[in-house]
Amino acid sequence: MALTACQKEMKSGIDIANLDTSVDPATDFYQYATGGWQAANPLTAEYSRYGSFDALQEENNKRLSELIDSVAALDNPEGSIERKIADIYNSAMDSVRLNGNGLAQLHDFLEADGYQSSKEATEKWLAETWPRMQRQGVQGLFGLYIGADEKDSKNNILNIHQGGLTMGQKEYYLNDDSATTAIREAYTQYIVDLTKHAGFTDEQAEKISNDVMRIETRLAKQSRSMAELRDPESNYHKMSYEQLKVDYAGVDWDQYLSNFGIQGIDSLIVGQPDALHEAEKVLKEEPQEALQNFYLWHALNMASSYVDDESRALNFAFWGKTMSGREEDKPRWKRAVASVDGGVGEALGHLYVDRFFPPEAKERMEKLVANLQVALGERIDAQDWMSDETKAVAHEKLDAFYVKVGYPNKWKDYSSLQTGEDYLPNILACNEWKINDMVQTRLNKPVDKDEWYMTPQTVNAYYDPSTNEITFPAGILQKPFFDLEADDAFNYGAIGVVIGHEMTHGFDDEGSQYDKDGNLRKWWNEDDTKRFKERIEVMRNFHDNIEVLPGLHANGSLTLGENMADHGGLMVSFQAFKNATKDAPLGTVDGFTPEQRFFLAYAGVWAQNIRTEEMRNLTIRDPHALAKWRVNAQLPHIDAWYEAFGITEDSPMFVPKEQRVNIW
Repeated sequence: MALTACQKEMKSGIDIANLDTSVDPATDFYQYATGGWQAANPLTAEYSRYGSFDALQEENNKRLSELIDSVAALDNPEGSIERKIADIYNSAMDSVRLNGNGLAQLHDFLEADGYQSSKEATEKWLAETWPRMQRQGVQGLFGLYIGADEKDSKNNILNIHQGGLTMGQKEYYLNDDSATTAIREAYTQYIVDLTKHAGFTDEQAEKISNDVMRIETRLAKQSRSMAELRDPESNYHKMSYEQLKVDYAGVDWDQYLSNFGIQGIDSLIVGQPDALHEAEKVLKEEPQEALQNFYLWHALNMASSYVDDESRALNFAFWGKTMSGREEDKPRWKRAVASVDGGVGEALGHLYVDRFFPPEAKERMEKLVANLQVALGERIDAQDWMSDETKAVAHEKLDAFYVKVGYPNKWKDYSSLQTGEDYLPNILACNEWKINDMVQTRLNKPVDKDEWYMTPQTVNAYYDPSTNEITFPAGILQKPFFDLEADDAFNYGAIGVVIGHEMTHGFDDEGSQYDKDGNLRKWWNEDDTKRFKERIEVMRNFHDNIEVLPGLHANGSLTLGENMADHGGLMVSFQAFKNATKDAPLGTVDGFTPEQRFFLAYAGVWAQNIRTEEMRNLTIRDPHALAKWRVNAQLPHIDAWYEAFGITEDSPMFVPKEQRVNIW
């Protein structure tokens, strides 16, 4: 953004109280830049981690709560979106009704009256109850979604992908270290405790637990890890529908797909063949009673958050305490807000942007994005490892970025959604609406580039390689990421790096495999690809050597794409910052130069406190590095940071220049 005269009067944006100046920035920059914030924001019992994102989400929760309260207090007409917002919220808040009717509703949802009372009853449950549950969002042995065909990106296609793991990642079922073993034992006990609470006998609960663990472990052994799922080419197996029925004949595909209203498809994509073949074997080899137990558990686990308080407490004891170290559940009002947000998020977002997102924020953000695009183009031109041929195509991709800021150009229509007084039925109705909406708007249709995959109030951003789009919801365009009153040093260091991060995802180890139209194809010169892989290996190895907990190292392969995007975001945004201020340089404020304020703003984005359990959980499943290492493992690879803070070869964080990542 070009500097204006009024910019000189803007504040620095840096809160000195957030720093810990007792620490040498050359020893631990993360602690130096965020230690004051950490001390002022200790973890409460409600959180397993609490950082800048969470602090902003807390503010958003209050805003959303105010919006919902104002809607819920009105006498809204039947069928209006305001009535639906009020129904979901009020049903979540009505603890008397939940605890009075919750278990009965859960029992009805599970259709447990005739549970395995006969072979015929089990067959009927599998043939009728289970398909209904799938339409209501309960996951089975595998999953599906409809999205852009990665090699024909203008058109949507059906995707079949691995699934069936309640704990999400295969490592939780297969690793034998003491921490993972303890989690697995707690999960087994959770199954027993929740099924008994739901009305099953001790014997039935043990049997359900044994069946679930056996089947999920089978699936885990054939599932791909999070790191393996990052390779788009190896997770793309396109075939005709007729070939699917031949190659995976163990599934009745006509019946399965018709359950979701999916008909008339010519082709589709299978993501992970080994996992799908294992699902076939499970269907063939496991007794029907075991299959019912597996499906019933997936339904029970999903529904347990939306019925009586005891079911929710058992759910939280495992997911909140064991898995992430939280000591206390979120208060009911926050859970109610989250349910509205998750159920009718765009409708709530429409109200949110009308009240809280000023037009000048959208305008300034769009200018920032444009400046970052220019800077990324300059960084592309400056690379000696990239041939002129590849640079030309890279510029084409950069120029083709589809930028979304703030909120959608058109809003979803929730008129077909039916809500009422009870919490679980409302959640199930929202789940079913979302599946129906996906099928109706995408099946056998071209990709709609105006569709958003985050709600406007979301505190996040994303890059989608299949549509070559970058999206910045209104929710993140607030302090500490974006401050209309702060100068360019702050905003380029904070939201500028976020913008650059999302842009360089288009050129990371994964995004670089997609062309300007979002098609998965090779467009890099072969020699460039080789040099690129050699350079990103430096980042992979650097993170592999980080010991986040005793005996637990970071996963440089899993986090490679996000780490490269952080690196690119810093390099590109710093260049854009220098471009924006070259004609009217900023001065020193509060003892910090503009360059120092840029890096302090970046580090401030990642201010956080976190529990050990959550560190372990995120290291296994999250493609992002832990917050501390998004600072301390990134800045030592940025030459400008050394210059800004006088980092010398005697400093503990010093990395020799020849060992630094050198991409952008």
